[in-house]
Amino acid sequence: MTSRETQSQMQQNKKFIIPYWWKVVFAFTLGWMFINANKYFLNPILGEIGLEYNLNNTQLGLVNSIFFLTYTIAQIPAGAFSDKFGRKKLLVIGFILYGILTGVSGLMAGFTGFLVARAIAGLSSATYYGPQFALSSEAIPEKRRTIGSAIINSGSGIGIALGFVLSSTLVLDKGMSWSVPFYIFGALTVLVGILISILVKEKNPDKASIESNRLEESANKGEKVSVLSLLKNRNLLITFLVLFCSIYGFTVVVTWLPKFLETERGFHGSQVGLIAALVPLASIPGALVASAISDRLGRKKPFAFVLIPIAAFALWATVYVHSTALLITALLVYGLFGKIALDPLLIASVSENVDKSAYGVAFSLYNFMGMISSVIAPWFVGFLADKTGSMATGFYSAVIVLALGLVLMMFFKEGPKVKATEA
Repeated sequence: MTSRETQSQMQQNKKFIIPYWWKVVFAFTLGWMFINANKYFLNPILGEIGLEYNLNNTQLGLVNSIFFLTYTIAQIPAGAFSDKFGRKKLLVIGFILYGILTGVSGLMAGFTGFLVARAIAGLSSATYYGPQFALSSEAIPEKRRTIGSAIINSGSGIGIALGFVLSSTLVLDKGMSWSVPFYIFGALTVLVGILISILVKEKNPDKASIESNRLEESANKGEKVSVLSLLKNRNLLITFLVLFCSIYGFTVVVTWLPKFLETERGFHGSQVGLIAALVPLASIPGALVASAISDRLGRKKPFAFVLIPIAAFALWATVYVHSTALLITALLVYGLFGKIALDPLLIASVSENVDKSAYGVAFSLYNFMGMISSVIAPWFVGFLADKTGSMATGFYSAVIVLALGLVLMMFFKEGPKVKATEA
């Protein structure tokens, strides 16, 4: 083979090399699929769990609230530990443990044991969010960051839909025990954790030393990165609060929509899972289109002013209309314009308003602030349902919270990248 032929062959081979950031996007998309499938697959079968343990709506809401309580509390420490000791290491260990504990949850004979298992599962899953977005933000080219985040985030929608459909089919249609989906998703999560450990690399092996040096240099310049300094940045604070409002509405939907469809709209069996799955599935194209346009134009605020009010109107319509066709239309609209469509814009806003050395802490704080609403919403809507005899009140509360998010977004300043210490 001549030198020219060898060179030509090498060039052809290069064409088939998969860019590293594609592998990262693939691995973390799968990660989000099973992080979210495990969070929400029990919602269509909450009624079966309630019968097993003799629970009312408030107690059923507690099943989700206790998971998100430990998940939320651990967010900021997880981000700080990942920056100091290694993002990939913490993420993989926590992810595999999360899968094991999901399976263990299905083994619990008593409600207290079940709650404890869910609480520890929530704690272990907290190691994923901050480290994942820190690693992906480093790996994905800046001009592709919003669309890359949207693809990764699409795993959330696929995972939630998969969880809804599989659990409702196996338990409500096939008559299997409610614990079976816990075993299935637990095992699959462990396998995905192993795959992530193979595909994703840690850019800086000596992470502890590098991050310590960066923080020390920042401190010497009077620019110490801390939670307080992040909260002093107006754009970051508004982003955190808007996420809170967005997640509140989304949590109401994914937690209580299946039971609402069953008890107040007369759907049964896998119909419940299939209709509820429309929301996360419809969110995928919405997120991809919104993020692609935002990447091209470089502006995010205008899209928030489109997405938030449409999402709020769709939630109102979900409980107001009684026609099945209109109900499905409202759910599709919410999926297209709701929380998962808004997420990539908010994530990109965080990465643009904080130094890379603080990504782990910043993304964990972002998720912490947002996920507080996931602690409140399941229990609070269950409480409202017990008091009023209808779940409609809980959905209307989500509309009000989303309206508040729209007001907050008015104070967001679209502009050049700023440091975390700026007010």
